[in-house]
Amino acid sequence: MTKLAMQGWDGLLAVLRWTMFVVLIFMMLTICYDVIMRYVFVAPTSWSLEINTFLLVYLAVVGAGEAQRHDAHIRITFFTQRFPKSGQALITMLTSALGLVFCTIMVWRGSLMAHDAWEYGERVSSAFGTPMVYPYALIPIGFGVLGLQFLIDILRVGYDLCHPKSGEDITHA
Repeated sequence: MTKLAMQGWDGLLAVLRWTMFVVLIFMMLTICYDVIMRYVFVAPTSWSLEINTFLLVYLAVVGAGEAQRHDAHIRITFFTQRFPKSGQALITMLTSALGLVFCTIMVWRGSLMAHDAWEYGERVSSAFGTPMVYPYALIPIGFGVLGLQFLIDILRVGYDLCHPKSGEDITHA
């Protein structure tokens, strides 16, 4: 990876982190507002649940790429920790490659879903009537970010395998 490409990737992830923070604050405020309206004024909102459900999906799919970047996903290492560092690196590359394949399929199919929702004007059958293209578009965006992070992990671990530094853990940056 070139330094400029990695700086661009880091910049994009910083923007996504900022939007996740804003979305979380917005969700907190709208849920509190809905609770007050529902239980104090007995006038629940018609939009809060729907909007917050879609925003929770945003946090999950976009946050997955950020979690992968920081190696924060849950791992079962009972078996893999018995391998030497080079074997662990190869397993990391294999699992990242499988993750990349899965993400590629999700981006492809999610893009088709979003396109169809746009083309046919699909909407949620609720009072708010959110166009389904927006929540469907979150699928290729989130899995695209996660897939690119898997690709970066493959390249990073592969580079570290080819250029080991003495005493360095080659499975994690």
